[in-house]
Amino acid sequence: MSVKIRLSRIGRKNFPSYRIVATTTKSKRDGDSKAILGFYNPSNNPVLFEYDKEQLNEWIKKGAQMTDAVKNLIAGTYVYVKYEPKKKK
Repeated sequence: MSVKIRLSRIGRKNFPSYRIVATTTKSKRDGDSKAILGFYNPSNNPVLFEYDKEQLNEWIKKGAQMTDAVKNLIAGTYVYVKYEPKKKK
């Protein structure tokens, strides 16, 4: 079974924070994870982002694939867009 390194949402309503996790591709977004590699909190000012480079490299060596969001977070080019519901006319 293939493994992905992706974001898992935690936090309360309208104040999200995310964990960077290694999980199987068939598990749900917030479901069972094999390892927690770091976290990302866009609600704080300044934004908090930390991850364990050693663990991340171990999972990549084992064949885990990173999602685009995690790649962009690590590269520093990720832009978080807060959800805004459509306004009624």
